[in-house]
Amino acid sequence: MTERVEEIVASGAPDAGSLEDRLEARVRIRIPVRHNARLATAIERLNEDDRVYALWIAQNVNAVERLGISDHGPVHVQIVANSALRILRLLIASGVEPHLVADYGLTEQDAELVVVMAALFHDVGMSIHRDGHETFSLFIAQPILEDLLAEAYEPAAATIVRSEILHAIISHRSGGTPLTVEGGILRIADALDMAQGRSRIPFDAGSTSIHSVSAAAIEAVRIEPGETGGVRIRIEMSNSAGVFQVDELLRKKLRGSGLEEHFEVEAVIESETEKRLVRRFNL
Repeated sequence: MTERVEEIVASGAPDAGSLEDRLEARVRIRIPVRHNARLATAIERLNEDDRVYALWIAQNVNAVERLGISDHGPVHVQIVANSALRILRLLIASGVEPHLVADYGLTEQDAELVVVMAALFHDVGMSIHRDGHETFSLFIAQPILEDLLAEAYEPAAATIVRSEILHAIISHRSGGTPLTVEGGILRIADALDMAQGRSRIPFDAGSTSIHSVSAAAIEAVRIEPGETGGVRIRIEMSNSAGVFQVDELLRKKLRGSGLEEHFEVEAVIESETEKRLVRRFNL
């Protein structure tokens, strides 16, 4: 998982430039689709869709260049999508049934499509504004998803799959209450993009605060099978300040996800001595 995050981050698009430059440096979405033909086709179509990539550019311009907060562009959504898919597969392997299967008799592969598409579209509302972006994401994503799913499903099934994607998107907001396994997964996966300074907690770039120090302390996030089933999240830190990220971010996202009983969270300091992150901290 960590190596995959490093690879995705390294392929990131430039922070600034013309629209043409940003499109030229397009980050292509790569997902381990295995034998999921519908998911593979959806990813292939998204990678060729300038509308979708323009939305990812716009949401990141608002986040990074205008608000000065952490990355919310194509690198972020790809990390979240890979994390969500990994979590879903581990939960299924431990006997957890996705709601798309339990409630509608659709397949586990359809549930994979739901969590990946929800991850890729969950922040598109930030192309309008950060405030209320979860709600904005719904009406932006809906017509694109309708196009994307039209050839893959009959109309009724496409409607259900689209509704489940939109439910997962709205459920990732602060205080959101997912009603599905798929929605709970997205809520947790969104919080896991915290390694190598990629905190989901907003902080001023270049500032020295508990937010910035704790973000710098997270070295790796690993998603593994749990010791007794389910999922274990192992967070490797270079400094104990990283506990702030776990407590303030991951705990809040995990609580209310509906999946708490299936997760183990472990935060560890790998080095014998903590890395000095600041020379002096004055309050």
